[in-house]
Amino acid sequence: MTTIVLVRKNNEVVVAGDGQVSMGNTVVKSTASKVRKIEKRDVVAGFAGSTADALTLFERLEAKIEKHAGNLSRAAVELAKDWRTDKYLRRLEALMAIGDKENSYIISGTGDVLEPEGDVIGIGSGGNYALAAGKVLMDTDMSAEEVAKKAIKVASEICVFTNDNIKVHKI
Repeated sequence: MTTIVLVRKNNEVVVAGDGQVSMGNTVVKSTASKVRKIEKRDVVAGFAGSTADALTLFERLEAKIEKHAGNLSRAAVELAKDWRTDKYLRRLEALMAIGDKENSYIISGTGDVLEPEGDVIGIGSGGNYALAAGKVLMDTDMSAEEVAKKAIKVASEICVFTNDNIKVHKI
């Protein structure tokens, strides 16, 4: 697992993730990048779960966004439908946090497309810790990027499957 946090603050959207890849109780990599930016459409995304599964889903998300002319809401619903019904995709184990300037969503393999209340999303093994920290930090003068980084840092101090090698993308 991993920890991903998406923060919306002061007209900025930031997704941040830790860099730890674990197999069972062993850390096999500490510098992975689990966040991506779709440059053409100003969309940021982060993945928690199996790396290969996440990469497959990211490619599908990008194709859906292009197919639906940048409409993130429509792309998210279509991806969730495919993920749930496609024989190959439904075996994929991952969660996605995605956002653009107007919307933020959590997408799951059970067909969920959830729009969170508030401006912070946390997913993955340390997601609840990052979510709690992010919600508290939203009331400070910190920027969206600073909130996201600090939220991951807090999660890394609690969750053994999260480290503090933080990667960030923002729009």
